[in-house]
Amino acid sequence: MTASLETLEQAAAAARECRLCAEHLPLGPNPVFRVSRTARLLIVGQAPGTRVHETGIPWNDRSGDRLRDWLALDPAAFYEESRIAIVPSGFCYPGRDPRGGDLPPRPECAPAWHRRLIVHMPHIALTLLVGQYAQAHYLGRRRCHSLTATVAAWRDYVPDCLPLPHPSWRNTGWLRKNPWFEAELLPDLRGRVAALV
Repeated sequence: MTASLETLEQAAAAARECRLCAEHLPLGPNPVFRVSRTARLLIVGQAPGTRVHETGIPWNDRSGDRLRDWLALDPAAFYEESRIAIVPSGFCYPGRDPRGGDLPPRPECAPAWHRRLIVHMPHIALTLLVGQYAQAHYLGRRRCHSLTATVAAWRDYVPDCLPLPHPSWRNTGWLRKNPWFEAELLPDLRGRVAALV
């Protein structure tokens, strides 16, 4: 079935059965994402960590706590699927990087599934690009030479997209070095999110 003829439900069911990169996934496939025909906000992050893999709930970890704080949303509002879609760059846990942290999202995932799902969500008014992988996929040559420069240029991308750093606790030092993020970007982000959800 071609993407143009299928429904969102059919595309989502196919994505949940995806085994494109199964041989590379140490914990096996478990695609974690949320989509809705009525969603107004789309959050594109990296890939699930082990806790999200185990629970099947996106952003169900400390990074998610920080992201919800950035958005000024409680868990009930954040997980309101009719308003917020969550489509990570990689749907499955990619494994541990020997140098620390998790491996990057699998490169097969976003090209295979993002357009196929997002075409069925016509009411998306704002896409949050959380981390360098989401920014690379969606901004391409429009992104700056570094994540910091891309996030600092956030005004160039709104109202359609808004780039953010990953809310990992490993990035606490980045937040301290870039006080403009909390002083300027977060108030604007919270206003935009409140208007949508």
